[in-house]
Parts: sequence; C-alpha cells; structure tokens
Amino acid sequence: MWRHPVLLAFLAFLMLLPGCKRSDPPAAGTSPLAPEGRNLTVKGSDTMVLLGQRWAEEFMKQNAQVSIQVTGGGSGTGIAALVNGTTDIAMSSRAIKPAEAQKVQAQHKTEAREIPVARDGVTFYVHESNPVSALSVAQLKSIYLGDITRWKEVGGLDEPIVLHSRENSSGTYVFVKERVLGDEDFSASTLSLPGTAAVVNAVSKEKNGIGYGGAAYAKGIKPLNIQEGSEPIAPSAENIQSGHYPLSRDLFFYVRGAPRANAQAFIDFVLSPQGQQLVAHVGYYPLKQR
Repeated sequence: MWRHPVLLAFLAFLMLLPGCKRSDPPAAGTSPLAPEGRNLTVKGSDTMVLLGQRWAEEFMKQNAQVSIQVTGGGSGTGIAALVNGTTDIAMSSRAIKPAEAQKVQAQHKTEAREIPVARDGVTFYVHESNPVSALSVAQLKSIYLGDITRWKEVGGLDEPIVLHSRENSSGTYVFVKERVLGDEDFSASTLSLPGTAAVVNAVSKEKNGIGYGGAAYAKGIKPLNIQEGSEPIAPSAENIQSGHYPLSRDLFFYVRGAPRANAQAFIDFVLSPQGQQLVAHVGYYPLKQR
C-alpha cells in the first residue's frame, strides 16, 4: 500500500515522544515488582520486630518500588490483624492457635499458612550483679508462680525476687506460660511490660529483678543458663539450633493462603542465604539447613 513520505516521517516522530515509546527495561535500582495497589504490611511479635525491620530495609534497597511497613504489638496482635485482613504477614513467636486458624479460614476462605523464618531461645535475664547463673525450669516455674520469693532459695542473696514479664498479647508470654508454668497463672506480683526491650531495661536497673524474652535482647543484663540435671545449658547458637536448649523455639511468619507477589518475594528473601545471614546479625539464629 502507498504511504505518503510526509505521513511516514510524522508517524516516526510520534514514536519518539515519551508517551509513544515502547516499554523500556527498568532503570537500574528499580524493582520489577509492581506496587500492587498498597504497601506491604508486616505486623506482630515484638520479639521479631527488630529482625523484621532489618529484613525490610535490605529488601527495599534491592526492590525500590516496594514499601514495607513493619510494626510490633505482640504475636496475638499480628495474628488478629491477619484474621481481620489488615496485615499481609503476621510475625509470631508462637504457633497459631486452632481457634485463630479457624477464624482465618472462616473469614477469608483460605488457610493460615505457617512459615518458620528463624530460631530463638527464650532467655531468662537477671541483673549483672546477681550471683545466680543457672536455674532449672522447675525453679523458674516456682519463681513465677510466687512459690519461691527470695533469691537465697535458689542459691542467691537474701533479697526479694522482683518479677518482670511480657504482656499477655505476647507470643513469648504464651510460650513461657505453656512451657514453663504448665499453663498456670503468673504470680499477681508480676510486673507486665510492653515489649522485650522494656523487660531488659527494667531488669538492668533492678538488682533483684528477673525477666525473659528473646535471645537477641540479652544486652546489659545477665542471661541465665537452664539447669538440666547436673548440666547447665546455655542459650547458645549451637544449643538453640539443635534444640538442645530446653526453651528453643521457631519464629514464624503467617500469611493467608497464597501470598501476593510482593509478599512472596519478601518471604523468599527472608529464607534466602542473605536473609538468614541477617538473622545472625540481629542476634537470633538462622534456620538449620536441612
């Protein structure tokens, strides 16, 4: 078919305009992932919040079009947000409860998918000046039930024991209540604090204090070994990864069914060698390679 040379030249000019160009490859430093309508939200465990923020920071450096908001509030808060649809990923330092999983299924017609992302050992802390270096799980139970009230009863000084705990929305609180207290209630004298950092800060200032939390927060205080028979077991990387430390646990992500592309890419990064290396940098323990 005949084409007028002027018309052809005009069409070629139009193709050079910005709005008429063919798609170019993404510029360096941008992400191939689309924003998908909203930011990626990650919410839950205060134990995991520092780790979640580090993962998010490194992921966003490599995926500039993706924005990730990481907030704490406790494992229960994160799982509640997963149920009501206000977070893409829930961080939890405990396993989801059957009733919570049923709510996800009922409201979203899909299952709550569990993804282990790191290892941790719940650590009990005392003041650096406290001569006690190890306690058994049975002794910890008696202390937090209020049956043992003075340090001299467990080899320490004749001083009162000041109890610190996480709040009841915390996955670490639930873990200690189940694994240490045998589902009995904490002593009424226990001081509940909003976050592991607050527990550590309180114990660092109270010479007769005891508290608990994730291993990564054990700074400025003295972590206790767990006594099993004649063996004191430290919350070390080797003991936690192997499960030899009695209070070892997994840390989890929970999502609703198949995650959207941005969430799946973030999860893949978290489980990658680089993501697991960040686990160690923050002070937790990478998943044991199978």
